[in-house]
Amino acid sequence: MISIYKTIEDDMVVLDKIEEGCWISAIHPNEEELSFLQEETGIDLDDLRAPLDDEERSRIELEDGYNMILVDIPSLDEKDRYVTIPLGIYMTKEHIITICLEESPVLKAFVNRRVREFYTFKKTRFVFQILYRNAASYLRYLRIIDKKSEQVEEKLHFSPRNQELIELLELEKSLVYFTTSLRSNEAVLEKLIKLESIKKYPEDTELLEDVIIENKQAIEMTAIYRDIINGTRELLSTIIDNRLNNVMKYLTSITLVMAIPTVISGIYGMNVSGKWMPLSQTPYGFYIVCGIMVLICVIVLLILRKRKMV
Repeated sequence: MISIYKTIEDDMVVLDKIEEGCWISAIHPNEEELSFLQEETGIDLDDLRAPLDDEERSRIELEDGYNMILVDIPSLDEKDRYVTIPLGIYMTKEHIITICLEESPVLKAFVNRRVREFYTFKKTRFVFQILYRNAASYLRYLRIIDKKSEQVEEKLHFSPRNQELIELLELEKSLVYFTTSLRSNEAVLEKLIKLESIKKYPEDTELLEDVIIENKQAIEMTAIYRDIINGTRELLSTIIDNRLNNVMKYLTSITLVMAIPTVISGIYGMNVSGKWMPLSQTPYGFYIVCGIMVLICVIVLLILRKRKMV
């Protein structure tokens, strides 16, 4: 889907055709739409296809007649997992073109006019505003991930289950994706601020510096949250191991206590002359033997309890 926007007298309008100073937004365009963009803007078709590849790396390409900036933006997949997808930004002499696999809150903020001092004809500032919104979007998603991890930790305090463990693993995987994408974006931003071919006004340079600061903050927060989740998983693993050790300790103690009457009854069950069996000829000998077994079991239990084995 292709949408065309243009700022006219501090208001953004939707156009039916491409004009100078407009913003062309393409969401998951098909081959026909990509061919149309190539004819209208002169951008190479392979460069237009680049953001449609999930594995495409973040980079800057300076071509004749246009500049291409590829960055990763945060997103939610069909299973509500946090992932990253590419966003392509193309600057020509007359237009700004953005291409993405899906509609993103990063670009939706511009469509809904939630960004101050946004003009489609101020191409460099527009690009930096997109990058700033992208960095801020990472921070917002990171706060959501942090809250989710806290909720999972509260559930784990009562009873660790596989579901909570899987949720922690999914959150940790999201943070791995974020870390990789943010570091790739950082390399793009560092290169962007050094490029002389992209005309930058003083206020635009300050905005780009703010983007770099926000991106670095997102990298630090990602590392912190990842360490927290990793520590939580290690602690949980230790707790499970301790519980397993306690269970094995109790089972061993019970086995030891139960072995005492088993051994005694086994001895008395041997097919030998009764005169050689203690208490076999004594009245109430059976009850005396049972009492001795119970007494030995109690003594063993007291010894095990003293040593904190039960």
